[in-house]
Amino acid sequence: MPRLKIDENLPVVHVSDRSTLENLTGSWRTMAPRLRPEKCTGCMLCWKYCPDACIEMIDGRPVIDMDHCKGCGICVAECPPKCLIMVEEGAR
Repeated sequence: MPRLKIDENLPVVHVSDRSTLENLTGSWRTMAPRLRPEKCTGCMLCWKYCPDACIEMIDGRPVIDMDHCKGCGICVAECPPKCLIMVEEGAR
């Protein structure tokens, strides 16, 4: 793995040579977003603001890649019609 060292007073940074597609981070979650499709207007704000780009719009509705979603809740906070809610991980 490459190492960057710019200044001796700064920490050494380890840069991953792997794609983020290989780094499944969904197991980090304690809360998960859930869609209430009847309320969704297809505004795409959840897609726009997701910091991990794990939301794909299919037929005008968000589909969340739960293998990469960390459960940050930004999609829920940005959703004007409140069609996304956070639930405890493992809840139905």
